[in-house]
Amino acid sequence: MEVVHLEIKKELEYFEIDGAFGGNQDWFTNVVMHIGGCAAATACDCCIYFAKHMGMKELYPYDIGHLNKEDYKRFSQIMKPYISPRVSGVKKLAWFISGFEKYIEDAGLAGRLSMEEFPGQRTAKEAEDFIRSQIKRGIPVPVLLLQHRDKEKFRDYIWHWFLIAGYGQAGGDFQVKTATYGEAVWFSLKEMWETGFAEKGGLIRLVV
Repeated sequence: MEVVHLEIKKELEYFEIDGAFGGNQDWFTNVVMHIGGCAAATACDCCIYFAKHMGMKELYPYDIGHLNKEDYKRFSQIMKPYISPRVSGVKKLAWFISGFEKYIEDAGLAGRLSMEEFPGQRTAKEAEDFIRSQIKRGIPVPVLLLQHRDKEKFRDYIWHWFLIAGYGQAGGDFQVKTATYGEAVWFSLKEMWETGFAEKGGLIRLVV
């Protein structure tokens, strides 16, 4: 759902890979990663962003000045052991954090980039304030969305990890710019956040 007009807008200077908006899980030729590699792909995109825009070049083992699909696919295989796809998916924020922190440590940047959970049980207004704060700092926001009552609108986002790379205001509604599958799509945060299910995902605070 692309927003036609946003009265206020703040977007990250993101990155493109062969014309795509960030990475794309659909590129993965490894069957396990193609089906369940969204958490690892989200971590890969975070690494590329921080390598490209915050000088943490140790996080991306290839040429940050020449991003391409083949290097991205190779990178996903490096990330795979740290954030392994599981039968039920990487369905807990803590699982993502523990794996990603281990990768950062092995890359030699322990202490430069840390993480905290922002659970999905918090209110939509709290999530809005959190996202606004992170984007203003120039930091993308990893998101875990589990179930959702609107299965049509969020069909590509159910049981899925992705990133928020911007926010905007439209008619008093807070909108977020999502990055996944190589595309940027805008959603109402309130609609996305209020899933209608007790089991929640949440957000990750990346602390630089």
